[in-house]
Amino acid sequence: MVKFIGSIKQHPARVSLAWYAATITIGALLLMQPGSSMDERHPITALDAVFTATSATCVTGLAVRSTGGDYSWFGQLVIMVLIQVGGIGIMTVTTYLAFQLGGRLGLRQRAIITETLGAREHADIRWVLGRVIRLTLLFESVGALLLFIRFLFDFTPGDALWQAAFHSVSAFCNAGFALHDDSFVRYQGDWMVNLTLMVLIIAGGIGYPVIIDLNRNWQDSWRDRWDALSLHSKLMLVGTGVLLVFGAVMLLMLEWDGVLRGMSFPRRLLVACFHSTTCRTAGFNTIDVGALTSATLFLSMLLMAVGAGPCSAGGGFKVSTLTVLALRVWASFRGRRQIHVSRRMIAETAVIRAIATAAGFTAVAIVSLTILLVVAPAGRPYSVAGGDFMDKAFEVVSALGTVGLSTGITADLNGAGRVILILLMFIGRLGPISAFIALSRSERKQAVEYAQEEPLIG
Repeated sequence: MVKFIGSIKQHPARVSLAWYAATITIGALLLMQPGSSMDERHPITALDAVFTATSATCVTGLAVRSTGGDYSWFGQLVIMVLIQVGGIGIMTVTTYLAFQLGGRLGLRQRAIITETLGAREHADIRWVLGRVIRLTLLFESVGALLLFIRFLFDFTPGDALWQAAFHSVSAFCNAGFALHDDSFVRYQGDWMVNLTLMVLIIAGGIGYPVIIDLNRNWQDSWRDRWDALSLHSKLMLVGTGVLLVFGAVMLLMLEWDGVLRGMSFPRRLLVACFHSTTCRTAGFNTIDVGALTSATLFLSMLLMAVGAGPCSAGGGFKVSTLTVLALRVWASFRGRRQIHVSRRMIAETAVIRAIATAAGFTAVAIVSLTILLVVAPAGRPYSVAGGDFMDKAFEVVSALGTVGLSTGITADLNGAGRVILILLMFIGRLGPISAFIALSRSERKQAVEYAQEEPLIG
């Protein structure tokens, strides 16, 4: 522990790990207080408090207790604050507050913020931080206003304001926490609620570098703005659009006679678009996820694994990672050694990082699923073979991708199963590679270099 603490200053990943762990601990302690429980006869246990605090701080949305039914207003406020801090980034919030109090930014802090927000090497960090905070508050305020207007038809003004604020923060931070036990099933056909949440989810998941890049040249024409965008922004915008359309079309095809049966075409289209969007690490649902076919669950798992964009509130191994891998495969098929796109060449080091990120995510998911199948027996009978496997696989990918969607087994898991999900949510928020770096020993230089030899691949 002394060696680990002593080397925190040298490794930005370890600073993030320590901050997230401390925030989760404080959040869990607050949720364990009698004032956080709606009914003092059924207090929040330590494990449930840690699970909820981790899910909120890591903006996941998986829950073992009813957010609206088991937690008091104070408990819900704690959860919302954890979501906000975890969504923007703990180091972002603390550094911004330090700036406001007249503090200075050291080299190590600058490295952490640059990595967290995807800022350029010589960018004005104070300006970037201010822009991130202002854009976050802008999106959440507009979203809360729209939801407040809609919720006034269903709740008292006070309840409508709280519902709007909580769900706006939860949506933009891609957390998926809802104050209704059925999430947003009751608003399945409500275009205003669905579209507001979808815009917030996409804006919060596309990444701060893309939002700032789009905002930088907003006065130019669309063509000039597109040409002025960075390669990362272009890949993220195209990749996000393709995945959203792909997910919606596939859900329509796979569930036309399933959960979408009996709906009008406009409602089917709205439900499909919302599910495709929320699979991008958001966690809300307007349909019963447990009623989806195995094919749709598997498709949802793929979308959850990909997740959102780097330096965003979302998780997964990221859209840009998938885009770079797809471009690498396409270039190989065409017999090209280099990747050229939009008059730019993608460096081979970026391809190596993409492969490591996707491989790390897959490896963690496989190992965790195996352990979960062993330590957590099926909590309910299944009429088809493999039902327990599919549910647990879905749960593992949802936790590691910090999504929050569930087929309904989260609360049925035993203590060991919940601990596994807690670790997965924690790793998923940091990123598997960052988590491994934070827990690994310092890099050592190899004194001897050996001759290269290529093994047979494929």
